[in-house]
Amino acid sequence: MQSCESSGDSADDPLSRGLRRRGQPRVVVIGAGLAGLAAARALLQQGFTDVTVLEASRHIGGRVQSVRLGHATFELGATWIHGSHGNPVYHLAEANGLLEETTDGERSVGRISHYSKNGVACYLTNRGRRIPKDVVEEFSDLYNEVYNLTQEFFRHGKPVNAESQNSVGVFTREKVRNRIRDDPDDTEATKRLKLAMIQQYLKVESCESSSHSIDEVSLSAFGEWTEIPGAHHIIPSGFVRVVELLAEGIPPHVIQLGKPVRCIHWDQASARPRGPEIEPCGEGDHNHNTGEGGQRGESSQQGRRDEDEQWPVVVECEDCEVIPADHVIVTVSLGVLKRQYTSFFRPGLPTEKVAAIHRLGIGTTDKIFLEFEEPFWGPECNSLQFVWEDEAESCTLTYPPELWYRKICGFDVLYPPERYGHVLSGWICGEEALVMERCDDEAVAEICTEMLRQFTGNPNIPKPRRILRSAWGSNPYFRGSYSYTQVGSSGADVEKLAKPLPYTESSKTAGDGLQGRREPAVPAASPSHVHLLLLSPCRCCSPVRPRTASTTPPPMVLCSLASVRPLVSSRCTETSSSRGPEGVLTAVVFLTEPLTRDCCPFPCPCTRSFLVVCRMEFYLL
Repeated sequence: MQSCESSGDSADDPLSRGLRRRGQPRVVVIGAGLAGLAAARALLQQGFTDVTVLEASRHIGGRVQSVRLGHATFELGATWIHGSHGNPVYHLAEANGLLEETTDGERSVGRISHYSKNGVACYLTNRGRRIPKDVVEEFSDLYNEVYNLTQEFFRHGKPVNAESQNSVGVFTREKVRNRIRDDPDDTEATKRLKLAMIQQYLKVESCESSSHSIDEVSLSAFGEWTEIPGAHHIIPSGFVRVVELLAEGIPPHVIQLGKPVRCIHWDQASARPRGPEIEPCGEGDHNHNTGEGGQRGESSQQGRRDEDEQWPVVVECEDCEVIPADHVIVTVSLGVLKRQYTSFFRPGLPTEKVAAIHRLGIGTTDKIFLEFEEPFWGPECNSLQFVWEDEAESCTLTYPPELWYRKICGFDVLYPPERYGHVLSGWICGEEALVMERCDDEAVAEICTEMLRQFTGNPNIPKPRRILRSAWGSNPYFRGSYSYTQVGSSGADVEKLAKPLPYTESSKTAGDGLQGRREPAVPAASPSHVHLLLLSPCRCCSPVRPRTASTTPPPMVLCSLASVRPLVSSRCTETSSSRGPEGVLTAVVFLTEPLTRDCCPFPCPCTRSFLVVCRMEFYLL
């Protein structure tokens, strides 16, 4: 194995090493998900020509994975466009006619998305009974009242008491239980049903947050996000169409598929190696598509460097190719960072960034699609929700491996049947989802069929004719679905990850991340939705201009930004620069020329370039 340990010279001041003069900077984007594609597209639109995107898998789109079966498209990853007002994904889809086939029934309005706003959710118990509609409505109203209380701690600065353990799940469970028990109008049997429904709702909430359990989600930080207003939408032809539209602005030779990265050598001391340990590839060699046979990049004569020049950053790939660059944008998921941060960066990340990576949470939410010959559910049913009556007094959402199926909160009915056929979409999250991923299709189909028979009370339900499911937790290029603010973490951890490296004197004394200067912080945004992937690079790259030959190349700066439920406007103020529509998360990609303090996203002099870790985790819901 080739080594990337460099024998290059170092200097005391990390911001004064390796400066050189030249024309176009070389930018490497790691990851061809929506964040990476949007960043690459924005760079090309700004006039950068030496751009390369490295994608570990054999396809672009990241956790957008649309699967075509028959006449229907099923989404293993991103599914809904959450909100329409100021949402660039919605406007992109609408402008390109992707929503023309969307019926009113596919425009879900509400906090929890379904495939249809028509019909009703059927709440079924493990004893084969359907919970009466009035009981469901009463419980839903009560739960939503308590849910709204969870938002108040952050938004209004309310203190969190010790009994709640700063946990959304613990707080919600106890508040709802106490109100149910104190209700003088309900019978004991009704109270028992409502108490059992708490666990089902919290399982749904766990899937929504992609946590193992909503008990692990921070109560004090739970109100840090807001939804973009407007209806939720589905793209009938597949969410992959958004990916294809983004990729249309990127020449094929820019993207290299099947190109996983082993290590990023990011400081000047390990800039351009001069010893025999590794040899950087020749100019233009980095711009071939190893996965799809793409064409070569621009002429090797353009922008050729002197052999003695140092590079701010060197990217070492798994196939041992070494790519020197001026700037690198890393869009790996928080799950990959948690697993590989010790080996992925040389030198290693500072202690505070490592601590932030540990504190922030990311989990797995998976889908299980079951296709049946004929529907066994009524036409008014839009979902089947599973309530275990023996969990009325349970205080945990963790199950032993052999009972992993108890974490399935229910199945949505895909609508309309004329498009999808007779298909149910089940939800499971956490460690139990990882157990499900290790089972084969036959075993999962058998267990799901038995559950459906048990909860509907219909022993004649046949096995599905086909099963399709996701496996985001065991995928080595994702290691999870999306991120959340874990108990013990907050938006301050995002800010710490966003503080640039190598640290300057100003950034060392600027406090934790961006806290010393409010205007660069993050405006209100919905929780890690796909539109953030599209918005963040575009907003960050908008002030970027290609560097001219007369401009002194700045040193490299490392930033790590893992997205969680973003900060709301109460933690920041708008600046005089264009901040985009309400509900937009700012993710700094990189800057290559001095900017004013008003539009600088970091509390440090902006005369530098950035190596950025800025993956936006997003909902698969």
